Amino acid sequence: MADTSFLDWPFLEDHHRTLARELDAWAAEHIAPLAHDHGDVDATCGVLVRRLGEGGWLRYCVPASHGGMFAELDVRSLCLIRETLARHFGLADFVFAMQGLGSGVISNFGSDAQKAKYLPGVARGELVAAFALTELDSGSDVAATASTATDMGDHYRVDGAKTYISNGGIADFYVTFLRTGEAPGARGLSALVIDADTPGLEIAERIHVAAPHPLATLRFDGMKVPKDALVGTAGAGFAQAMANLDIFRSTVGAAALGFARRALDEALERVKSRKLFGGTLADMPIAQSQIAEMAIDIDASALLVYRAAWTKDVRKGRVSREAAMAKLYATDQAQIVIDKAVQLHGGLGVVTGQVVEELLREIRPLRIYEGASEVQKLIIARQVLSGAGAT
Repeated sequence: MADTSFLDWPFLEDHHRTLARELDAWAAEHIAPLAHDHGDVDATCGVLVRRLGEGGWLRYCVPASHGGMFAELDVRSLCLIRETLARHFGLADFVFAMQGLGSGVISNFGSDAQKAKYLPGVARGELVAAFALTELDSGSDVAATASTATDMGDHYRVDGAKTYISNGGIADFYVTFLRTGEAPGARGLSALVIDADTPGLEIAERIHVAAPHPLATLRFDGMKVPKDALVGTAGAGFAQAMANLDIFRSTVGAAALGFARRALDEALERVKSRKLFGGTLADMPIAQSQIAEMAIDIDASALLVYRAAWTKDVRKGRVSREAAMAKLYATDQAQIVIDKAVQLHGGLGVVTGQVVEELLREIRPLRIYEGASEVQKLIIARQVLSGAGAT
């Protein structure tokens, strides 16, 4: 059983503590039995999104005005849910995260009609959302986006491609960032909501990755998209994308925290039961040192994650520095924690299907997506230098 003493920290309120405990019990019954089921990832994601919707957990992904839990997205709740789901089953965390990330731009910047069309279905688990930002030559450098949406008067003509798109091939709609050309670079991007059945949208390739998730390359060839698909105003796409990541980046750290907590739990069971030199592995100082380091890294990560989430919820405004610190530290340290758990398992730790082996594959992408670790360091450094008066 994972340590829950962090629930008493002052970053959280009573309703957060209730949420964490109720979700943990629910996930043990409804999510854990699906763990390790990677035979048909698309089908498993379908089951998970329905269960999360029926359980009411996807209501935390959208505002109360359209079927959600709170008037505004509560980042601490999102973090607690991602941490808990990640501890039970990485794919469940993925499904929940993409419902929030994929619809977040609509929640924050969409028209009333867009919110009414998409958000209730997201909250009920009836619509699968996707966030289409990355291109082959435009990942960390969003301003290099090359796919275009050309204003044709009564519609946009969309051409280009997006890749590494989570939920690609199974999503019902894609919030897609395209060059509309109002200005050079980042100021010339806009967000359009593109339905999956739009003629001209092709799933060009399904991408297979170490931890099985639905990913795809999307191709657009002369696709006609109605003008009312534009989210907010033309040219505001970069700011919308960054504001969305400002909310969800801390939750990536929370997911990493969930993986790390599960790794520590597995390591504790292993060292207590592994017979060695007339005792157990837990009796050996070297194993005790590893356990201590894992516990420290987990607590430090949790402090950064829930500080960032509290700051966003309570202080409002941008939390680029805090979210970057949380995401960077929690994901990097989770990989170290999980690697130690693998080492404590010995040869068993690299056997396919073992929990720690699956965690090792799950954690690696978190250091890349939603801003690679190197990008987070740039964000942090710029914030610190700016605060010191550097230009």
